[in-house]
Amino acid sequence: MKFDLLIENGTVLDGTGAEAIRVDIGISGERIVEVGDLSKAEAKQTIDATGQIVCPGFIDVHSHSDAYLLIEPRASSKVFQGVTTEVCGNCGASAAPRLGDAKLPSDWQDKPFPGTWSTVAEYRKLFDQANPAVNEALLIGHNTLHRGVCGYEPRGATPDELAAMVRALEQALDEGGCGLSTGLIYPPASAVPADEIIALAKVCAGRNKIYTSHMRSEGKQLLEAMDEALMIGRKSGARVEISHLKTSGKDNWHKIDDALAKIEAARAEGIEVAADRYPYTASCTDLDITLPNWALYDGKAAVLARLADSEIRKRIRDEILEGRGEFGFGIIMIGSTEHPDLQRFKGMYLPEAAKMLGMEPVDALLHIVEKDELRTGGIFFGMSEENMQKILAQPWVMIGSDASIRAPDGILSKDHPHPRAYGSFTKVLRAVLDSRAAALPETVRKMTSLPAEHFRLKDRGVLKKGNFADLVVLDPQNLKANTTYARPHQLSSGITALVVNGTLTINDGALTGKRNGQFLD
Repeated sequence: MKFDLLIENGTVLDGTGAEAIRVDIGISGERIVEVGDLSKAEAKQTIDATGQIVCPGFIDVHSHSDAYLLIEPRASSKVFQGVTTEVCGNCGASAAPRLGDAKLPSDWQDKPFPGTWSTVAEYRKLFDQANPAVNEALLIGHNTLHRGVCGYEPRGATPDELAAMVRALEQALDEGGCGLSTGLIYPPASAVPADEIIALAKVCAGRNKIYTSHMRSEGKQLLEAMDEALMIGRKSGARVEISHLKTSGKDNWHKIDDALAKIEAARAEGIEVAADRYPYTASCTDLDITLPNWALYDGKAAVLARLADSEIRKRIRDEILEGRGEFGFGIIMIGSTEHPDLQRFKGMYLPEAAKMLGMEPVDALLHIVEKDELRTGGIFFGMSEENMQKILAQPWVMIGSDASIRAPDGILSKDHPHPRAYGSFTKVLRAVLDSRAAALPETVRKMTSLPAEHFRLKDRGVLKKGNFADLVVLDPQNLKANTTYARPHQLSSGITALVVNGTLTINDGALTGKRNGQFLD
């Protein structure tokens, strides 16, 4: 047999958690067709992986790349980490379906997309035309559905509206969606009762799809929020994924053992629940998340009108000052900004920006949020390193970057993202290779076969005959996450080859210009 691609002489970790073995891998078309001693085989192209590690392509189970894959199909920030599949549409926000008057998230709204879409089916056509470098599985965002059917008001759906949401979710799943995601910290979902989520999660359960939850709280009400997420899984029958598991705010760090115990108890009960986490102690979301919930309801125009009203602004200011007692202002770094006058603050801590503006930190925060019309990103340093390591050590915790793709050039190079966009997977692997605190085969399992199994990604995640040829070849001596909070737009190094559905996308550490990512349903 003559293979299309032969990877030989590598140290192979197959993704199951088994110890490394020395075998060759023969690929024809999109599949792995032989694994073993292939030293006498012929191939159109051969990669000599001597001294390198070969494993299944990594699966980023918590991504926000859905819209960006249409405009930056190279997906360079992810492929240079070894990622071959992204699970998108997390935290209640997905690119599709687009219903009613609902708008795309603010960081997507001003981008030049190659076409318009409403349904998942229409989005998939644009995805196929863009021909991205990575595979995509798309979660359907609850906030996307709710805003499209019910608008932006802080309320649950009426019976008729819920029925419309169910129908929209059924269609989206039937067109290829892999499950439902919630962002229960974001309006209007923060005002929606659990019964609405249960009804939608039942739709997922009936189709063997997953429910993922950015919970209502990851700090003060962490344990209560976790109870709700697990209850939704119990009552709906859906598999559950706890998004970016964390204990935010120093006053809440002690809750870690109780949080982990709740998940273990649910698993013992028979609920199929797992979690994901990125290897950084700072989170990242919109800076306006610091405003009180009531101030964020009803859409952007309503929020800006409240900030323009001096009496309401004072109430918002007072409540921020009261609430920041849990976190403080010194942990806030300003991320991406849009207004030209605010560009100088990117990557700067809020108190420093406040000093430059001649304002108190709370007033600087409100000034920036208002001037940037709610488009400012915030990076929040509120987590414990010890807790992060404890979370990452759990056998049911996967790696999820919680980031959309970026690139060091082009349209997605202009903002100031969290370094997790460029470094999550390489940072974890480098730490394991250096410290040997965790077994490398187990770490690879949690990036490959565990997410493939939990998200039901068929024929992926394990390096074996018959599976799709999603593979990564990495140099353990030179593998490194180069990104930093100050200079985030830096590609990881050490990924020497990447194969996606049999197509060699990275070779000799550089993009080949060939892409073969697929929409997974």
